[in-house]
Amino acid sequence: MAAQRIVIENCAIATVDPNDTEYASGHVVVADNRIESVGAGKAPENLEAVVRRVDGTGHLVTPGLVNTHHHFYQWLTRGLAQDANLFDWLVALYPIWSRIDEQMVHAAARGSLAMMVRGGVTTTMDHHYVFPRGVGDLLAAEVGAAAEMGVRFTATRGSMDRGKSDGGLPPDFAVETTEAALLATEAAIDTYHDPSFGSMLHIAAAPCSPFSVSTDLMREAAALARRKGVRLHTHGSETVEEEQFCKELFGMGPTDYFESTGWLGEDVWMAHCVHMNDSDIEAFGRTRTGVAHCPSSNARLAAGIARVPDMLAAGVPVGLGVDGTASNESGELHTELRNALLINRLGPHRERSLNARQALRLGTYGGAQVLGRADEIGSIEAGKLADLVLWKLDGIGHSSIADPVAALVLGAAAPVTLSLINGEPVVEDGHLTTVDEDAVARGAREEAQRLARIADEG
Repeated sequence: MAAQRIVIENCAIATVDPNDTEYASGHVVVADNRIESVGAGKAPENLEAVVRRVDGTGHLVTPGLVNTHHHFYQWLTRGLAQDANLFDWLVALYPIWSRIDEQMVHAAARGSLAMMVRGGVTTTMDHHYVFPRGVGDLLAAEVGAAAEMGVRFTATRGSMDRGKSDGGLPPDFAVETTEAALLATEAAIDTYHDPSFGSMLHIAAAPCSPFSVSTDLMREAAALARRKGVRLHTHGSETVEEEQFCKELFGMGPTDYFESTGWLGEDVWMAHCVHMNDSDIEAFGRTRTGVAHCPSSNARLAAGIARVPDMLAAGVPVGLGVDGTASNESGELHTELRNALLINRLGPHRERSLNARQALRLGTYGGAQVLGRADEIGSIEAGKLADLVLWKLDGIGHSSIADPVAALVLGAAAPVTLSLINGEPVVEDGHLTTVDEDAVARGAREEAQRLARIADEG
């Protein structure tokens, strides 16, 4: 059977390929779930089995955005602890989060995914690490929601085994045993992980953080992940309080601690990495350990400004992350392109820190690198998967900005006219095609209210 083709033409294109090739007016041809060709001018007229031609006049095509750090369940606890730093915020919210159940997590995942996908995200991950006993299959709730939405997904099976009585931050009732966490992580990998080219679902091992996880769990999770051939994820160097915690408990800073437990390497990525000295950055660059940069969440929790220009100069793979929506209530990644650029310009490199094209690369190819999928997604190149976004830039918010990449990154949040994941439309004219947005919003509101009632009851 001949490949079914979608042709998008008459649009600006930012390929984010190794040469940063751009076309002022070009075309992209999609054949089934792959990019068949990209180039200047109109597409060839003699193509067979063209099922759709899209006139992209006034639009920019980019690779789909790749979100490298999130906590879906937090969709139900947005707007709380508004003026707290990370540790105080966690202490305030852990008791609420410990009351979540499968129905809540499914509704929260649908809300989180819907907001991201409608805003141009085609691949996302989630870091779920709160597993109360007897509340259903929380990972399955997320996997099911991602399948409904049609989004490419890396589900990380998180864990915490260091409760307050063992010197950790989370309350004891919110943690698992080390053995239980490892067994559940291995079961998740065996049940869900699909390593094939074009896979819609990956699993990664993801102990939560140095202040909520024992050294045994860190070491054993790394060994498990490498035995199973999956990636590793955790939070790292997010705050000065975390650095102090690591020095007091382990006698070393976070990066040295990670290295001592086997947690630096090409198969690892860390969220935040705000407080990194030159030696830390060199170690990440030498080992090709990835970073999920979350500028809005870092600002919301007053964590600081990550040294992204220095990381990039050292060869560190860097992508962008929404982070949980209890610390980034917008829940969107395309706004992080702008925030990454602006916040980094407040740092020592000032106007030379990041430009618009570097910001777009962070949100696309950089994210693909961090998730270990740069040979499949993250740029518009023949043979890669057809994860593409067509951004409308001829409306009032963008029409006077001549440079389309600058319009996307520096301008208002651009509407999505069409988003393809695996060659399938998931957004048309700003609306999701795979789920009912009103039903998603209603379900999330009801579950947020139910969680608040249960938490109030104690």
